[in-house]
Amino acid sequence: MGTSLFVRSNRRVQLTAAGRTLVREAPIALAALERAVELTRLAGSGITTTIRLGYTPVTSFDTLMTLLDALHDDHPGLTVDAREIFSAEIPERLCAGDLDIGLALSPQPIHGVGAEILREEPVSALLSTRHRLAAVSPIPVAALRDETLLLFPRRLAPVYYDGIVAACREAGFAPDICAFEEPPVNAMLARLAGGREVSLAPASFAEHAANARAGILHRDVVHPPILAALSVLWPANDPSPAVAGVLATARRCAELNGWLHSAIT
Repeated sequence: MGTSLFVRSNRRVQLTAAGRTLVREAPIALAALERAVELTRLAGSGITTTIRLGYTPVTSFDTLMTLLDALHDDHPGLTVDAREIFSAEIPERLCAGDLDIGLALSPQPIHGVGAEILREEPVSALLSTRHRLAAVSPIPVAALRDETLLLFPRRLAPVYYDGIVAACREAGFAPDICAFEEPPVNAMLARLAGGREVSLAPASFAEHAANARAGILHRDVVHPPILAALSVLWPANDPSPAVAGVLATARRCAELNGWLHSAIT
C-alpha cells in the first residue's frame, strides 16, 4: 500500500498510524463493496432497486408487514416505497404507471392489470368495548339489523362493500350504512371507540386493530359468514423482473402462512 502498516519487533507486532486507519476504514469499504456487488447483480438481472407498492389500509397490519419482512430477506438490495391507497384506486394507478405492484381488497377486474388472490379470510366486527354486542361472540349478521355500520364509501372498495350488503340482505334486512370519508384508519378506530357504530373488516386487520387501540374489540361474524379476498395486482403488460420477484415472494408468504386456507367455508 506504499506505507508501513505495522512495526514488528522480537516480542510483538504493533500497528502504525496508517495501520490503525486501515483497520478503521476497511470494514466500511468492504461493506460498500458488498452493497455494490449486490446492486450490480440486481441491475444485471433487471431488478430495480426501488419498487412502488400501493396497499389498501386493511392490509397495513399483518399482510403488509409480513410481505415487507419477506422481501427484505429475499431481495436485500430492493427498496420498497409503500403507499397507502384505497383499493379502487390501485388498478388505475398501476395502469398509469404510478405503481409497480398493489395489494387491494376485492378489486374489480380491469384491462391491463394482472390479479391473483393472495389471502382469503372471514370478516370480523370491530366495535367499542361498551357496545351492547360486546359480550356476544360470535355475532350473527342478523344481530346487526338495528346497528349502523361504519364503512368506507362503496366507490373505494365496491366488491367488498357489495358483499357486506348481500350478507345483510341474506339475513333478512337492508343495512344502515354510514359512509366514513375521513382517512386514515386510526380516525375510524377512534370513532368506533367513542361511539355506537360497528365496522366490518377482514379478520387479520380487525384483530390487530383491536390490539392496537384501547376501547376496541373484535368479534367473529357468522350466519352467514362474510369473506374478504385480498389480491396482489401488477401491470399485465410485461412485468419487470422486480415485479416478478415481489410476486414470487408474495406467493411464498401466502403458502407459508396458509393465507388461502384460512377462510370459513
